[in-house]
Amino acid sequence: MIAEKLSDTFHRLTFSDGRQIILVGTAHVSKESVDEVSAYIDSEEPDHICLELDDGRFKNKEEESSWSNMDIKKVLKEGKGFLLIVNMALASFQKRMGNQTESAPGEEILGAARIAKEREIPYSLCDRDIQITFKRAWRLSNLWNKAKLIATIISAVFSNEEISKEDLEELKKGDIMQNMMDEMAKELPAVKTVLIDERDRYLATSIYLAPGDKKLAVIGAGHQNGIIDTMKKLDSGELKTNLDDITEVPPPGKAGKILSWAFPILIIGFLAFGFINFGQKEGIRMFGYWLAVNMSFTALGAIISLAHPLNTLVSILSAPLTSLHPGIGIGMVSGLMQATLRKPKVKDFESLSNDAITLKGWYKNRVLHILLVFLMTSLGASIGNVVVFPMLLKMLL
Repeated sequence: MIAEKLSDTFHRLTFSDGRQIILVGTAHVSKESVDEVSAYIDSEEPDHICLELDDGRFKNKEEESSWSNMDIKKVLKEGKGFLLIVNMALASFQKRMGNQTESAPGEEILGAARIAKEREIPYSLCDRDIQITFKRAWRLSNLWNKAKLIATIISAVFSNEEISKEDLEELKKGDIMQNMMDEMAKELPAVKTVLIDERDRYLATSIYLAPGDKKLAVIGAGHQNGIIDTMKKLDSGELKTNLDDITEVPPPGKAGKILSWAFPILIIGFLAFGFINFGQKEGIRMFGYWLAVNMSFTALGAIISLAHPLNTLVSILSAPLTSLHPGIGIGMVSGLMQATLRKPKVKDFESLSNDAITLKGWYKNRVLHILLVFLMTSLGASIGNVVVFPMLLKMLL
């Protein structure tokens, strides 16, 4: 394979059998990227177009109904609350940058699809399903990396940082984007592997296998180097085209299952040990400490998120029980209760994307407020569980 770098965002790949692939790197929220994609399609006249998008996201973008059909209660009952928050965080981050640059997120992808339809050029959606990507990232992360991932998500949601057009265009340069990826790899290696390395391989393989002798692929600039390296291996036979190993969601690990049961067993063990070895009075005192800490931090999370007063009370009373049941989290209880007490209206779903880019919007929009209550009570209860351990241990020594 021969790779020609014609600019920071434009590469021409020629394979051993004569086929060509033109890679067009974009910033996803840059108006200039939209214009570039259109110009490249005009000048190159490809016989097939490949898009960095999966079927679900493409339909949502094309129909502008990303969240309108969502059943928030069903999402929480199925234990997908955190997954939805991740989706909203990424959507709000891209929306915020898109507003700054006066270009809708992913507009160059939709523009390429529109041109393909107008000119009757076949096109393929070549990205992996985003839900699989997020689930793999979560399942393959250890507890510490999950905590850092949640912190990163919260930071992305509530950040007011603005990016200039000049800085955004600089992100299109592969070397700068690669530096950012390298930093991500240091902080969150499992997430980097799933979000970047696996997607590079999936995108490269999908584009490589797509029909056509001259294909044009519209991709994020940060994927350029990884895709080129992967295609070299595919063309030489060093890498197989089978993607089964990165398209399946790993089952929950044994460590996670053990850990989910470890906390309630330890708590019950500590309390039982206190009653047996130090008497009823000391046992009751330990039990009281555990209740106070567990309920207090949950209450703090509910108060910070401005949960409905009745929901706050229910969350406080439910916290000890959910802490002892691995299958039911306090976030699920508080989220469902909030959704019942303040049922989302049609306008909340209609304004979801715009409200998600501001902190005020997360409190005003009823859908986002449910997720905020879910998140803050979950965090509060988790912090309380961590704090209470050394307190109980100290009482036993």
